[in-house]
Amino acid sequence: SVGSHWCYRSQKCEHPECEDPPRWHLTDATCKGDRQSPINILTRNVVYDKSLKPLTFEGYDGKGSSKWQVENNGHTVKVTLDSSPKVGGGGLAGRYKAVEFHLHWGVPSVQPSPQGAQQYIPGSEHSIDGEKHAMELHLVHIREDVSDVTEAKKYKDGLAVLAFFIKVDKENKNYTTLLNELENVKYKGQTAQIEPLPLSSLLPPEEDLGRFYRYEGSLTTPDCHEGVIWTIFEKPVELSLPQLAQFAALHFDGKNSTPMTENFRPAQPLNGRRVSWSGTSALLPTAQLLLALLALTYMLSS
Repeated sequence: SVGSHWCYRSQKCEHPECEDPPRWHLTDATCKGDRQSPINILTRNVVYDKSLKPLTFEGYDGKGSSKWQVENNGHTVKVTLDSSPKVGGGGLAGRYKAVEFHLHWGVPSVQPSPQGAQQYIPGSEHSIDGEKHAMELHLVHIREDVSDVTEAKKYKDGLAVLAFFIKVDKENKNYTTLLNELENVKYKGQTAQIEPLPLSSLLPPEEDLGRFYRYEGSLTTPDCHEGVIWTIFEKPVELSLPQLAQFAALHFDGKNSTPMTENFRPAQPLNGRRVSWSGTSALLPTAQLLLALLALTYMLSS
């Protein structure tokens, strides 16, 4: 197709010739497939699956020895990992090693609104019952028996992405190292290196990761490859609004180009796919209530 490079809708003003999300299929036909991501998860339609036990995280608490590469790739900030922490269990067919993470966001504004509240336009890719969060973190994993993403794409379960919503709340000091480096990757093609962090420090506490949704989908950027096992966690990561705004100070291209905002793909049709829910610990409050009622009944009857 003409103008075969893809872009987000927020780039169309500057690059009218680029293909935005409704036209991505012109750059990659797969983007019109029937198992595309992201999706809007309707909680009333999810299927509780008792096999979705909590995931097991290996090496997430350690700091690898090699530095992480931070890159502005013209679509997002991407951090390439070296030490390959692994994840397994949780209904996954095998173990998967982490290779990179990146983020999607909307338009953070640190200008207070007339009502006094600080405003932002949410930019998460997935949504739950139509509700989006400020940002979304994607932790990309490949099967541990393959060497890279290209090889992983040969398998229908070659990739597993862990998705975490990011909500506006208090400052998160664990993100300081990464945020401080964004200044050095302001423009497309710029790279920098940071000292490795324990991956777990960027995520919610492990005890909060038992509740998640699972479905089969695709990458959310061209080539839109289908064959991605998605895990979307209920518990969000927290960042402050000024921290969010640091991502929006990046640019899609060189100096004076459009600020990198709204770098998300809209929700795609579900096309009859099933979304499973782990529901871990969801039964606990109910179970506790039942036990309390039983104890009370017993006490009253005796």
